[in-house]
Amino acid sequence: MNDNHFKFTPQVLLLPFFSVLLLWIVFWAEIRFNLDLGVYGILPRTLIGLRGVVFSPFLHGNIEHLYNNSIPLLILTAALSYFYRELTYKVLAYGILLSGFLTWLIARENYHIGASGLIYVLVSFIFFKGIMTKYYRLVALSLLVIMIYGSLVWYVFPDIEKGISWEGHLAGLITGFVFAIRFKTPEYKKMIRYDWERPDYNPEEDKFMQRFDENGNFVNLPPPEPEIIEEIPQFYYYTFIPKDKTSE
Repeated sequence: MNDNHFKFTPQVLLLPFFSVLLLWIVFWAEIRFNLDLGVYGILPRTLIGLRGVVFSPFLHGNIEHLYNNSIPLLILTAALSYFYRELTYKVLAYGILLSGFLTWLIARENYHIGASGLIYVLVSFIFFKGIMTKYYRLVALSLLVIMIYGSLVWYVFPDIEKGISWEGHLAGLITGFVFAIRFKTPEYKKMIRYDWERPDYNPEEDKFMQRFDENGNFVNLPPPEPEIIEEIPQFYYYTFIPKDKTSE
């Protein structure tokens, strides 16, 4: 495994920047034109509330709510774009849809808005996927994410803080975990360097393993049987001169 998959591209900066910028533009438009976009949030178990599955991540109740979601979204989207470039748009698009739908199924009867559900998708996916790959850089990223955002796990439980959608957080956490299992990353698969790492490895055929008995004690192999060398028949050549012939 090499590190050629980690390449800095404009997407690493532009995608997080424009994603967060879009949230601020929507919030500015709501204030500027005196709009009530909260009704486009997720309203659980209602047909009209399904539109919130798509629209809710772009809506926020106040500037504090927006600010608290902007910084994590900026950092986590950049990390996703750099370390999981090929999965970036799948995780973001399907993360919004699946976490939103789960929120629609399990949440209380109220409007649920905000990008926090998507943030939980990213935290969950980056953490679990890095641990599953067992690749040292991704494991380090997982530990860094859990060190910074590990406290978010408390907000998937009810009654921790009033006014937050703990159901959306829980839905995001579940979605990220499912994606970590579902989305494969063969490019980060550990290369096989030794025979004992191969799936078809048979220790009974290994010359080194044959030097140990069933109790793990080192033993000498029996001396090899002597090779049988077949004797090669020798052929002799004679010159025959007839008697009735005289030499000149």
